[in-house]
Amino acid sequence: MTQCKALTTPDTMWTFCPSIGAAYLFTVLFALTTLAHLAQTILHRKFYSWVIVMSGLIQTVTYIFRILSILNPASYTDYAAWFVLILIAPLWTNAFVYMVMGRMVWNFTDDARVLRVRPWHFGLFFVALDIIAFIVQVYGAAQAAGNNVSYSTEMMGLHIYMAGVGVQQLFVLVFVVCGVAFHRKLLQQRRSDAKKALLLLYVLYTCLALITMRIIFRLCEYAQGLDSEIPAHEAYQYCLDSLPMLLALVLLNVVHPGRIMPGKESNMPSRKQRKKMGVTSKKEMPSDDMVRLGEC
Repeated sequence: MTQCKALTTPDTMWTFCPSIGAAYLFTVLFALTTLAHLAQTILHRKFYSWVIVMSGLIQTVTYIFRILSILNPASYTDYAAWFVLILIAPLWTNAFVYMVMGRMVWNFTDDARVLRVRPWHFGLFFVALDIIAFIVQVYGAAQAAGNNVSYSTEMMGLHIYMAGVGVQQLFVLVFVVCGVAFHRKLLQQRRSDAKKALLLLYVLYTCLALITMRIIFRLCEYAQGLDSEIPAHEAYQYCLDSLPMLLALVLLNVVHPGRIMPGKESNMPSRKQRKKMGVTSKKEMPSDDMVRLGEC
């Protein structure tokens, strides 16, 4: 029987024998969806989509470091890199969902507002909250992944990380309330373009459900520290973390926001442009000004 290098190497960082085949598979899958997102960003000229490209890129790099860690089990740098990156990468998908919703409010509501919130404030508010959750999670994950840290320091780092994850989920729930309000408004308006807007909205709902699944998994995984049974079985990680995040990326490939909101006329104007034209909704935009809008 072949011995597992990840377990037999002196000073190994691993406590179980990881599958290098699975790591290669997810590296390729994340790389493919990332390349597709990059191509779609260029094709549709929707440069806010760099956020979802970053999400896919970070998750691809995560598994590259996981492969390196499996090949070099004693390397703290390789192990810590994939450990931290896999915890924070999905936040970029979260941020992209928020940004897309703001643009949907601009394009598919007559008065460009949901619950009295303007689309530019909508995106800014939720992305800012996502950045706060990102900082908390990075700090907690980095502390928990420290080399030769004490058990108390490790647990403190995990608790900080889980607090960041909990805050992230709270923001998701608040966002869903706004999404439902937008959904109801869309149905009430009886717009001719409501069908394609609903298709994208259902994709955003599904992405948030996948993110929530992943959050619940992470909270359960680290509730008892790194020595619990869940981290020692990587099938849980692949099925309840990596696979949901991969599916979210693929869904946004299939129903790309640039296809639902195409052309320059769907771009949300910058603050300077809105002030210059004196508009607060797309309905007020002169058609000749709409085609000159830059990306925002």
